[in-house]
Amino acid sequence: MNTKRYIACFSLLLLLISCTKQSTPRPLEEGNAVYYWRTDLHLDSTERIFLQQHHINKVYCRYFDVVMSDDGIEPKPNATITFSDKLPEGIELIPTVYITEDCMHQLHYDLAKKIVDRILQMNETNQITNVHEIQIDCDYTSKSRATYYQFLEEVRHHLSSTSHHLSTTIRLHQLSMPVPPVDYGVLMVYNTGDPRKWQERNPILDYRDVYPYLGRLNHYQLPLAAAYPVYQWIRNIHNVRVEHTVEAAEILKVKHAIETERPDLSRAIITYHLETDNINRYKTETYEEIYRH
Repeated sequence: MNTKRYIACFSLLLLLISCTKQSTPRPLEEGNAVYYWRTDLHLDSTERIFLQQHHINKVYCRYFDVVMSDDGIEPKPNATITFSDKLPEGIELIPTVYITEDCMHQLHYDLAKKIVDRILQMNETNQITNVHEIQIDCDYTSKSRATYYQFLEEVRHHLSSTSHHLSTTIRLHQLSMPVPPVDYGVLMVYNTGDPRKWQERNPILDYRDVYPYLGRLNHYQLPLAAAYPVYQWIRNIHNVRVEHTVEAAEILKVKHAIETERPDLSRAIITYHLETDNINRYKTETYEEIYRH
């Protein structure tokens, strides 16, 4: 091989190695996390103690929702968070955006870029640094899946010039679909039941609703974290106040079943969501069991 050809081949090899390194997915790190789903980031003393006590290293913080405009023409941001407070030192903040499924019934020009730009601008305005990831939350269906996956590809493209990675939520019914183009998913182990059948089962979480999906977990070829519910859902049904709260034993039963089927789902645990009322709803020992790896 002559010198010029050798140099050209060597340069191509370096380029391929460089591209491989740049496209390497972010490892799904072991650790404890919470979702933060309020419209103002403000932590009271109970919440701060909780973060420290349970060694929380990530907060998935909802930045805003994306909903269809009233005229149904294009998506728009809604319920944007304000930042009255900062997370304790050493806890990573992951901007999270919830997108309604009807926004994915067709592609919308520049939606991915607008969302990425808005997140980056919010970080800059509020002096939020050391952000490495963005998460998109959408209850996509077989009807909207292809559009949503193409949208995720566009988000990845617009994140390519930054150090940000991309994750998405995975609902149980989505386990039967091809995996999305993201670094990892968060398996949402809540809102598993039909709210219309509330007299039969708890719509937040019931083992009987999770059981049919357990066999799909081990075949789903995407790194996964698991998110469990610690919230209460209060509804007014026919002028009757109905409270849905999941018993600790039910959460732990489902967690055990999931981890038996797919042991790696014990590595990264998230609770939904951080709030003093939710913290006080369960014993410290229950949270320790939920977060046990």
